[in-house]
Amino acid sequence: MPHSHLIEQLKENLQLAYRQAIDADAKLDELKKAGHGKFTTIFTQDEGFTSRSNRFGPYVQELADEMTKLPRQGDGLAPALESFVRKLGVLLQTLQAFKSQAK
Repeated sequence: MPHSHLIEQLKENLQLAYRQAIDADAKLDELKKAGHGKFTTIFTQDEGFTSRSNRFGPYVQELADEMTKLPRQGDGLAPALESFVRKLGVLLQTLQAFKSQAK
């Protein structure tokens, strides 16, 4: 499988996003209890996610579901990977920005 190394790296990054999302969602819960965080979604439709949530967990779950459905080869692999990598990148960047702002 020519893309197996790439898929493994994506899985590792998705696991990192999962761990960061747990921490970020806990912080969002704290902010909500304090009367802050009055927003309905983290990402807009333009960013490629179909999930709509004010927590990070559902977005990570969406990517995990996509990971299991990635074609292993053929014509559909490149566009599927491109979409997945773009969304994973946006998720990780947003988690990092949230982490640095929440300090």
